[in-house]
Amino acid sequence: MKHPLLFCVAAAAVAPSYAYAASTNDDPDTIVVYGNRLLLSQAQAGTAATVITREDLERQGAPFALDAITTAPGVTLNQTGGLGGATSIRIRGAASDQTLVLIDGVPVGDTSAPGGGFDFARLDTDQIERLEILRGPQSTLWGSEAIGGVVSITTRQPQADDHRYAAFAEAGSFDSYRGGLRATFGDEKTNFSMGATASASDGFSKADEAAGNVEDDGYRSHSLNANLRTDLGPVLLDGGVYLQSAETEFDSFDFAAPGFVADGDERAESDELNAHLSVSTRSEGSISQRVLLGYSQIERSNFADEVPAFDAEGQRNIVRYELRGEDFPAPVSFLIGAERDGRETLDDDTSITSGFGLIAWTPIEALTVTSGTRIDDHEEFGSETTSRISASWEATPTLTLRANWGQGLKAPSLFQQTFFCCGATEVPPDLQPERSEGFDLGALYYREGASFEVGYFELNTDDLIDFSFTLGGYENIARAETRGIEAAWTFSLPMNLNLRGSYTWLEAEDGAGNQLVRLPEHSADGSLTYERENFSLGLMARHNGSEEDSAGTVDAWTRLDAVATWRVSDRVEAYARAENLTDTEYQQVIGYGTPGLSGTVGLRLRR
Repeated sequence: MKHPLLFCVAAAAVAPSYAYAASTNDDPDTIVVYGNRLLLSQAQAGTAATVITREDLERQGAPFALDAITTAPGVTLNQTGGLGGATSIRIRGAASDQTLVLIDGVPVGDTSAPGGGFDFARLDTDQIERLEILRGPQSTLWGSEAIGGVVSITTRQPQADDHRYAAFAEAGSFDSYRGGLRATFGDEKTNFSMGATASASDGFSKADEAAGNVEDDGYRSHSLNANLRTDLGPVLLDGGVYLQSAETEFDSFDFAAPGFVADGDERAESDELNAHLSVSTRSEGSISQRVLLGYSQIERSNFADEVPAFDAEGQRNIVRYELRGEDFPAPVSFLIGAERDGRETLDDDTSITSGFGLIAWTPIEALTVTSGTRIDDHEEFGSETTSRISASWEATPTLTLRANWGQGLKAPSLFQQTFFCCGATEVPPDLQPERSEGFDLGALYYREGASFEVGYFELNTDDLIDFSFTLGGYENIARAETRGIEAAWTFSLPMNLNLRGSYTWLEAEDGAGNQLVRLPEHSADGSLTYERENFSLGLMARHNGSEEDSAGTVDAWTRLDAVATWRVSDRVEAYARAENLTDTEYQQVIGYGTPGLSGTVGLRLRR
């Protein structure tokens, strides 16, 4: 294609409902970004952030959270086949294990995985209340792993005096079925919500059918989410648990096949647990305190021809204390905290002890400056300090300018700290944490019925960890440099139409000037939605430019989807979703297939 940039902008003109804010009429002065720790509004924070609400998730209608996350600018995705295939998400070119993922404030990276990253393949949208994607280094806010950004996930929460019951059921292509139940109840002091979701599909071949692979690879999953909140006056208790169990069939390694994958009888089982309990104190003054205990665990087992291949188990234990000051007569708010992050596998363990301080200062009404410093003391690698500073200036009532600079840090995973092979007799010495530094400049225009955000960013990462066959282990041998432009917009149009979109231009190179793999230069996402009181119809487009892979070049692709909802009554809603309307053949990872024209129909019941 001669003009890929123009094509991407045109594709994005059919615009994503979820790329910038919860709805076209949401004022960024009122959207609080919880992931920035200081509870500033989106306009004040000075950080590039995308907020995706429960309403947005239902409007999109996709079963997996990855479909919503990748509508945010600066975010790219690679999945090894659909329906449970391993999925990595990158923010501003940073690797998937350089993205910190939180569920209800608890880090959930897989400590037993080689890089310690999180697999987004199984995260069901029915259990999610809110998604936040913070772009750029955020280690001062959240510690290790936040080199490229943070994905903060809030599970379904109870509301005061809310007595509600809901259910849904759907069926679709590939003999797929999905359904769930949810109940929320409580009074002025105690509120409880609980939901369960199950899905099953015969799937399609993980290895691309175009290469002659015909064996279907199925997927089964069950998830449970429960949250309890009790208001005891000066003390607020909050606890929750999220469980996910899944079974995914996939194909086998084949050196002679495209992408080194072909039909085979492989299966993976996983069980995930995330839990938290927090106690918050409140007083009539401006000071509050919070103690959070968090725990996450994942157990994985793989089978080849029904013979056990390997098992892995990882755990994280979080103890976090926060002292918060806000609503002072002086234009200052602050957060001081300490944290211990314990990490375990079946054979090893380590911990990081941290202290951090953040402050927001509003010297004049239109200007907010935030800054912070964090010290992470790793049991094996000693102390590292990260800092950040940002500013947000309301230049006019409709235009806000922002600037942000920050540092990121990623400690070596337990696997990288302990693995050696290939003739080596010990782990290579002198392994160090990865470090990043980045900045972005942006502008946000907002008026009733329209918003537009644009920004430029740079991110440099040093001491990247990679495997060395010469040493027989991991060492710091690489550098990455990324820069780009992000844009997102929403518009209310005549005739009940809403237009929303995002676009990213990304240039990503290693220290020698070579293009980084699995990162497109151009990507865009968009939707055009028609909405009436009881009916909505949306057309969605996603474009991914060509990108290099370790086995060759992945061609550019564009996919069109559609979703429709019809509110039959106050308690009944019917919906339908069609994917890949043009039945386009494409790949996200060389050798792995993607769904052709397919669809789902379903019902939601509320009481």
